[in-house]
Amino acid sequence: MAEIKPEEITHPPMDQLQGFEYCIDSNPSWGEAIVLGFQHYVLALGTSVMIPTLLVPLMGGSDDDKVRVVQTLLFVTGVNTLLQTLFGTRLPTVVGGSYAFVVPIISIIHDSSLTRIVDDHERFLQTMRAIQGALIVSSSIQIILGYSQLWGIFSRFFSPLGMVPVVSLVGFGLFDRGFPVVGRCVEIGVPMLILFIASSQYLKHLHVRRLPVLERFSLLITSTIIWVYAHLLTVGGAYKYRPERTQFNCRTDRANLITSAPWIKIPYPLQWGAPTFDAGHSFGMMAAVFVSLIESTGTYKAAARLASATPPPAHVLSRGIGWQGIGILLDGLFGTVTGSTVSVENVGLLGSTRVGSRRVIQISAGFMIFFSILGKFGALFASIPFTIFAAVYCVLFGVVAAVGLSLLQFTNMNSMRNLFIIGVSIFLGLSVPEYFFRYTMSAQHGPAHTKAPWFNDYMNTIFSSPPTVALIVAVFLDNTLDFKDTGKDRGMPWWARFRTFDGDSRNEEFYTLPFNLDRFFPPS
Repeated sequence: MAEIKPEEITHPPMDQLQGFEYCIDSNPSWGEAIVLGFQHYVLALGTSVMIPTLLVPLMGGSDDDKVRVVQTLLFVTGVNTLLQTLFGTRLPTVVGGSYAFVVPIISIIHDSSLTRIVDDHERFLQTMRAIQGALIVSSSIQIILGYSQLWGIFSRFFSPLGMVPVVSLVGFGLFDRGFPVVGRCVEIGVPMLILFIASSQYLKHLHVRRLPVLERFSLLITSTIIWVYAHLLTVGGAYKYRPERTQFNCRTDRANLITSAPWIKIPYPLQWGAPTFDAGHSFGMMAAVFVSLIESTGTYKAAARLASATPPPAHVLSRGIGWQGIGILLDGLFGTVTGSTVSVENVGLLGSTRVGSRRVIQISAGFMIFFSILGKFGALFASIPFTIFAAVYCVLFGVVAAVGLSLLQFTNMNSMRNLFIIGVSIFLGLSVPEYFFRYTMSAQHGPAHTKAPWFNDYMNTIFSSPPTVALIVAVFLDNTLDFKDTGKDRGMPWWARFRTFDGDSRNEEFYTLPFNLDRFFPPS
């Protein structure tokens, strides 16, 4: 048998992912870009609807209140996405609502000073104002860490090895929003999952006028088919005598969004009244802002690879975090009921469609703003059962997690030190939040349960986030465990040139600000 050559069994590390039709600064035709942008808008609806659906009833809000919050969240998501893609990292990322803020927000909802308000609508307004105040104050964390370049300085302790668990758990850590939700309505979720994989992967080579329609627009095509199928089941009476939970997850008419939505409504700052400020609420919310910062850092790294760009330099990363802090400030001013982070599912869609164009995401932001103002039309698309989104998440979260694992190509995985760090950080990143989740479900409060509510919120929020736990463990171990002579094993020779803006000539192509703004804000 012929001797096997080394190049036949190895694959050289690559700075940028190959095989993308359009990268960050190349654009499809306007027609294709508009349809792709609408597809990203539809995907962003899942989180934009589910978070208000979860929180607004707990606050005493009605269906009308829920619709207004959904519209507001979608509007601010569009604004934040435009700001991030124009002036932040400039990566093709959607900046939308975050589940990381749920723990401190629920704590505010259960505050005794609010729960004793008898009138439901008044309780909703007072709770919303308290949440707004906490978001406004806590947004200063990201604004300061971003614009002062402190987060960029701290990021110099990152290595490819340390980032693998963080980026991977940005995707893997969301497993509970995948098949566990699909299982709530298997007759819709499982067909959607199978159809999406089949059309986007097995049938991706089918072309219409040289355009891979099924690969590019598989989310739109398959979700429309399953949405119509779910509606036929609904009107046919398939769920008429089923349990309430099944009806909520399967029916297409349970969200009460279309009937409650106004035809035209423009969200505006302070629409719920003047925010109220409480030190305890603000301290608890700061933990969620910190978690959002870490999760977004990992997602930015994934977005850069799925846009076929180089890793964002420290200056660009800090700039993005600063603008994300502005986004959380806008969340507080407008009253979106939650803070912002980078949407993991929309980043995964970049890989599924093989289109990492910035213009596509900016078009999707336009759709978000437009349909949030035209309430009836936006509510129509927002009435898609969440089970359909969960089926797509099973694929898109996995894509983002795999991007994190792809960073291992720059490290030495024959090193026992590296195996130890990767294994322990990924395991604890999954296991510690699972412990916090199970403890909370059984005891109805988190493991941190002292007389200081702000401290409880801080600890329970931090350690309920898989990427945050993974970063704490991985970065600590990577910078303390035999780190002096292991730079090559950690991947630092490859990583070092991407720390500064002028370290690689490609950075100017990907991350330069528009309108010659770099003259006033020169990169460092």
